[in-house]
Amino acid sequence: MATTIFSVMIILLLLGFPMMIPLLIGATVGFVSLFGGLGQMETMVQQLIAGIRPASLIAVPMFIFAADIMTRGQSAGRLIDMVMAFVGHVRGGLAVSTAAACTMFGAVSGSTQATVVAVGSPLRPRMLKAGYNDSFVLALIINSADIAFLIPPSIGMIIYGVVSGTSIAELFIAGIGPGLLILVLFSIYSMIYARRHDVPTEPKTSWPERGRAVRAALWPLGFPAIIIGGIYGGIFSPTEAAAACVLYALILEVIVFRSLSLKGVYDTAKSTGLITAVVFILVAAGAAFSWVISFAQIPQAILGGIGISEMGPIAVLFVISIAFFIGCMFVDPIVVILILVPIFAPVVESTGLDPVLVGTIITLQVAIGSATPPFGCDIFTAIAVFKRPYMEVIRGTPPFIIILLGVAVALIYFPQIALFLRDIAFAG
Repeated sequence: MATTIFSVMIILLLLGFPMMIPLLIGATVGFVSLFGGLGQMETMVQQLIAGIRPASLIAVPMFIFAADIMTRGQSAGRLIDMVMAFVGHVRGGLAVSTAAACTMFGAVSGSTQATVVAVGSPLRPRMLKAGYNDSFVLALIINSADIAFLIPPSIGMIIYGVVSGTSIAELFIAGIGPGLLILVLFSIYSMIYARRHDVPTEPKTSWPERGRAVRAALWPLGFPAIIIGGIYGGIFSPTEAAAACVLYALILEVIVFRSLSLKGVYDTAKSTGLITAVVFILVAAGAAFSWVISFAQIPQAILGGIGISEMGPIAVLFVISIAFFIGCMFVDPIVVILILVPIFAPVVESTGLDPVLVGTIITLQVAIGSATPPFGCDIFTAIAVFKRPYMEVIRGTPPFIIILLGVAVALIYFPQIALFLRDIAFAG
C-alpha cells in the first residue's frame, strides 16, 4: 500500500498539481485501501477537521497578518536603519546589517519569505551600489532569512508544536540560541568576504544620528518585547501574543506612523486570508495523510527498514536531520513537517530525546532546505522579487549552507546551545 500511495503522490507532483492535491489524494487512496471503499469517508473528514482544530494554529494567520502590515508600513525600514547606523561603517558592515536586519525582522514575523521581501528589497540595491557581488547578496539575503524560522515567533515551530504536541513556548525560546549563533557566523563570513574582495566601507554614522535611528526604531522594537516578554512573563500564551502583535502593528502603522490607510489594512487582510487558506488546507490534508499512514503502520515499516530502532540518540538525530534537509529541498517546509514528524515520532519517544531539541533541529533543517537548491521555496521567492535568473540566485549559497549545516551538527553534539535558555526560562 505504501508503494501505491507514494507513487500516486509523485505522479501528481510531476504533473504539476499543488502539494495539497497529492496529500489529499494520497490520504484517500490509503483510506480506500484500508477500509475497502468510500463508505466510511466521514472518518477521513473528521481527521481533516482535527488537523486544524488546535487553538494554537490561530497564531499562524495572526503572525502572518502582523508581518504583512509591517512590510507595507514603516516598521521594517526603521529596524533596518537602526542596524545600519551602528555597523554599516565597518568592513562588511552592510552585509552584517543585512543579516542582523533579517534576524530582527524574523523576531517579529516568523516567516522566511516575508523576511526576504521586507529586508531584501531595500538593502539589495544598497549592497550592489557598495560593490558587493549580486550572487553573494542574494545568497546572504535568502540564507539570513532562515534565521526568521528559528527566532520566535517561528511559524515552522508552531506547526511542529501542533503536530508533535510539544510546548510552543519552549520551542520559541529554544530557537533563540541557534538563531543568534547563525547571525554571528554569517557576520564573520561577511566581514571576511568584504576584506577579501576589498569592498568599500560605508560612511560612519555620528552618535546623534544613531540616537535618532534608535528613537525611530523604539516603536517597532516593541514587537519582540510583546512576543518574548509577554510569553515568558506569563502575560500571554503564544496565540494571545500573536493577536497582541496584530493590534500593535495596526496601532503603529495606521495611527502612529500613518503609513497605512484602512483600505491598505483591508488589502493586507485579504492577502493574509489567501495565504492562511493555503496553509490550513495543507495542515488539514497533512493531518489526514499522517493518520492514514500511521494507521497502516507505514512509519514503523520505513524506520524498521533502515534499522533506526537500533541506533543511539545522536545517530537518530542525524537521520532526522538528513531526512528533513532533503525533504525541504524539494517540498514546502510545512508539508515536510506534517509528513515526517509523525513518521519519526515513535523513535523519538523510544530513544528518550528531548522533543524541544528535536523540534529545534527539525526547524533548522527545514530552514536550510528552504534556501537550498533545487526547489527551496526562498530561492523562488528571491527569483520573483528580485527578477534574477535561477543560477545567479543559487551561485553564492554553498558557503552559507555549509555554515548552517555546521550549526546543525553543533546542535546535535551540544544541545545546550538550544536548551540553555529553555532550561532557565522553565526551571521548576
